[in-house]
Parts: sequence; C-alpha cells; structure tokens
Amino acid sequence: MITNPFGRGRELLARAPEFRPRFRTWRGERPFWAGLFTFAAGLPILYWPYANLNLGGIPLALSTTSGAGSLLIGTLLLTLGIALCWRPHLRVFAGIATLLLAVVSFPVANFGGLFLGVAFGLVGGSLACAWLPPPAGEPPTAPDHRPAPTAAAGEERSGT
Repeated sequence: MITNPFGRGRELLARAPEFRPRFRTWRGERPFWAGLFTFAAGLPILYWPYANLNLGGIPLALSTTSGAGSLLIGTLLLTLGIALCWRPHLRVFAGIATLLLAVVSFPVANFGGLFLGVAFGLVGGSLACAWLPPPAGEPPTAPDHRPAPTAAAGEERSGT
C-alpha cells in the first residue's frame, strides 16, 4: 500500500479557509505593516556592504569601514521589525528607534542601503508611531465581502 509521505496534507487543506480570517484578525491587533516595513529596511542595510556586485564585468565593492555599522543597524532594524509584530505595546519605542536608525544609516551604512533602507525605515517608523490599538471591549470582526441583497431579490422571495 502506498501512503502519503506528507500525511497531513488533506487536513491542512481543510483548515486553509479559516486561516485567512484568523490572520486578518491577528494582523489588525498589531502594527503589522510597520513591522514589515521595518524588517524590510534592515535587509538592504545589512546586505549591501557584504554583497559582491558586478556591473558589466566591473566589480563594485561596497565593503568599507561601514560594514560594522551596517551590521549593527541592520540587525537592530530586523529585531525591531519582529518586535513590532510580536510585542505591539512597544510600538512607540520601536517606531522612534526605527526612525533614528534609518536616519543614522544614511551616513553610516552606504547611504542607508542605497536609499532603500532609509525609505523603508522612515515609512515603518512613521507607521509604528501612528498606529493605535483597537478599542478595548469590541470583538474584532472580519469584513463581510458578500454582496448585499437587492430589493428585487427580496420581492421575488415574498411572492409579490
């Protein structure tokens, strides 16, 4: 007898429709987009100093003394991005720290990851500082995407 090596495939597919509303609820309870932009800001700042780029056969080396600064700033931005998603009560501290690190990365870390890290960091830090938690006591509701019934459909059912 041949068995499914993954075993739980059908089980996971059966639970897939309930994943999206649960993720939407989880995302609405925290500054998710701020964390995502902050995490994305750390990647180019961390990557560019250690990348070996070739432009038409000409090697472009960005490995300078800013490598240590890039490593520190990039790692802190990655950590702040994760902290924003998992610890939403730290949003103001993480937002201000993200804004400061993004601005400091411009002169320290090769123009802030060739301007990408600075741009994502400023957006992520601003979103983190501006985000407010949902009001307490209200249960989170997922938006209803079903079309509203029309008046003509209601008349047909009533027989008039």
